[in-house]
Amino acid sequence: MAKNTSLYFRIVEGRNLPAKDVSGTSDPYCIVKVDNEVVARTATVWKNLNPFWGEEYTLHLPMGFHSLSFHVMDEDTIGHDDVIGKITLSKDAIGSQSKGLDSWVNLTRVDPDEEVQGEIHLSLELLKDTERISLRCQVIEARDLAPRDISGTSDPFARVIFNNHSAETSIIKKTRFPHWGETLELELDPEELSEEGTVTVEVWDWDMVGKNDFLGKVEIPFACLHKTPLLEGWFRLLPLGNNEVDAGGKLGALRLKVRLVEDRILPSVYYQPLIHLLVESVISPTEVEDSSALTMLEEVTTVESRQDVAMTLVKIYLGQGLVVPFLDYLNTREVNHTTDPNTLFRSNSLSSKAMEQFMKAVGMLYLHEVLKPIINRIFDEKKYIELDPCKIDLNRTRRISFKGAVSEAEVRDSSVEMLQSYLTSIIESIVGSVDQCPPVMRVAFKQLHKRVEEQFAEPENEDVKYLAISGFFFLRFFAPAILTPKLFQLRDQHADTRTSRTLLLLAKALQSVGNLGLQLGHGKEQWMAPLHPIILRSVASVKDFLDKLIDIDHDIVSEVPQRAVFMPSVTVKEGYLHKHKAEGPQLLSRFAFKKRYFWLTSETLSYAKTPDWQVRSSMPIQCVCAVERVDENAFQQQNVMQVITQDNDGQLHTMYIQCKNVNELNQWLSAIRKVSIYNERMLPSFHPGAHRSGKWTCCLQADRAVTGCSRTHSAVTLGDWSDPLDPDVETQTIYKQLLQGRDKLRKKHLEVPDADQTSINKEKSINSDVHPDGAECNVQLLKPGQSVAARLLAVIEDLEQAHATFQRREKEDGTGVILNP
Repeated sequence: MAKNTSLYFRIVEGRNLPAKDVSGTSDPYCIVKVDNEVVARTATVWKNLNPFWGEEYTLHLPMGFHSLSFHVMDEDTIGHDDVIGKITLSKDAIGSQSKGLDSWVNLTRVDPDEEVQGEIHLSLELLKDTERISLRCQVIEARDLAPRDISGTSDPFARVIFNNHSAETSIIKKTRFPHWGETLELELDPEELSEEGTVTVEVWDWDMVGKNDFLGKVEIPFACLHKTPLLEGWFRLLPLGNNEVDAGGKLGALRLKVRLVEDRILPSVYYQPLIHLLVESVISPTEVEDSSALTMLEEVTTVESRQDVAMTLVKIYLGQGLVVPFLDYLNTREVNHTTDPNTLFRSNSLSSKAMEQFMKAVGMLYLHEVLKPIINRIFDEKKYIELDPCKIDLNRTRRISFKGAVSEAEVRDSSVEMLQSYLTSIIESIVGSVDQCPPVMRVAFKQLHKRVEEQFAEPENEDVKYLAISGFFFLRFFAPAILTPKLFQLRDQHADTRTSRTLLLLAKALQSVGNLGLQLGHGKEQWMAPLHPIILRSVASVKDFLDKLIDIDHDIVSEVPQRAVFMPSVTVKEGYLHKHKAEGPQLLSRFAFKKRYFWLTSETLSYAKTPDWQVRSSMPIQCVCAVERVDENAFQQQNVMQVITQDNDGQLHTMYIQCKNVNELNQWLSAIRKVSIYNERMLPSFHPGAHRSGKWTCCLQADRAVTGCSRTHSAVTLGDWSDPLDPDVETQTIYKQLLQGRDKLRKKHLEVPDADQTSINKEKSINSDVHPDGAECNVQLLKPGQSVAARLLAVIEDLEQAHATFQRREKEDGTGVILNP
């Protein structure tokens, strides 16, 4: 039974941060670390002590973790960035919140003695003979120690302490992966054997000038050595002491949303009955009013979990090749239960959320193709645009007229002109994108159009069938992407204040386009009136676009898994990176990386000098055996990763690639790991350094072929819309949701009132000679949906029993995953 750990976190906003700049403000951003490994960096919010980020991430951690930390930094253009404060959440603290953490948390001061990381390999043995008693500690090696020196390394040594006895290893210079292989012995007095003290092993960074820096410690109760005379293993290094003190809000606070999901995933065969019930709901639906496994799932889905459930269902049905029938089933029920067309799909129902997640799952590449050029233009031009007379600030405008000061009328006229230009470009790009829109999305919209047209056939409801599609297409897909491009990966950074206002005005205008201009003039924002003509003129072209969009043969979407893992023909990720030039003489680090354009598909990682270069170099994804970060000191460069491949002769080859920032690094790491996650020959360890000048820069070993000094992290990935499908993990999510609502389902669909039970018993008695076992009679007398409910509840109970059985076996066989102490 596999273990699956998913960590979701959203950095919402900060408040009352201290000023770090002479201007009386700060330029804050957040660095997120899992066990001291940077997994994300938010955008910088310039000159703001109450920043809003709204950035969210999902991290898949099959190996588990210990802590999650958020470091708030102040970005400086000159010199090092200032540390404002941090928040550290242990895995246990996050896991104790069943619904997750959602609150303001005060920042604490950053104490270097608390910023420890890494593990140490030890062997401890208590030796007792007639002549002497001693404690033997073999200090073998350590890995992933914190860098304490300006070079990005440390000069570590270890010290073992018990009572008043201590001994130290030698110092190993310039490494975070020291190999000591030394044995330290402490002679003990006989009376010390009865003491209940603690054996402590500390790791320090030696400094020639000033005091040594603390790197971490391990504490082992002396009593353990009485029970287990020889104790050996890797031990996680711990801080000097938990000295984190809440500064009482003096350092400000962050509003965080954090949720931990830990699951044991059963073998696929156990999930097949539940998959079958879900598939049955959409391939052989009966009457719309009848209950099904899907409708019962919706009954027990909470408002908080609805988006996650919708996303999971979309993935399941994509994998089954049934996403169009699935959406049609939900949409048909939603349409048939709606009497007022003005309220159609206005709620956050399961069908609405499923359509949203479906568009992201299959349409993000399309969205990027349509919007990215115009979004980049808006960011590059940074025009001051404002229509609201209450918000026009003449001091923020550039001179428009040579006649003197700029008037409000000139600002307004200039703003209208620019907004019309941007809006025209956006609308033209969208309405001209029929052929670019994924066929599966077009077919889903065609089915939606058909259901709405059937339900609201009256002439006065002529526009409803268009509004149903445009409501999703414009209001829930394109408009949000224009409003916050970073959250849709259209930009690496959030917009500045000026650009953000432009995007907001454009998103408002595009929403009016999506509403076919029907609500123009009825709102409070009458200052948007100058854009009304262009919006009204676009209505005809939008309707024509929607007609063309749904003019597609339903059979064009094959009923096979649309994204079983990755579509081979689709480029998963592409862009400029810097590749290390390994051939020839050793170059200075800054000249050793050459700019190349990379493409990643499910089959190859390839690169060329430019996107249109005819000759490409490629490596098969099936040969990838590790994808890892590289230490800064290896090339004196930041944000470098390595892709290790193995050829048919078993030889390992390493490609070093530099990314422009830590977010791009994490995205590429994650993307390559996802497409290679099913490779058979993945390495258990790797070298985070490079082999230069006859030795590895990480562990200082001379042999180029020596086993890696650090564990690989190849299974750790960032979750996003391009994730490969994992039916077992997704079905486990649905099972957990049903398990939580089991009692509600049983009460509604299976429990029979006393009066009804009496009549049922009479009926059984009457028909007993015809049906001695009463089976046929029971089926006939079931309430609507009761037979499906009985099957669904039986499946839930079978899965619950299977989980209990596997967990019991893990305990008995010792096959569970045990983390280091």
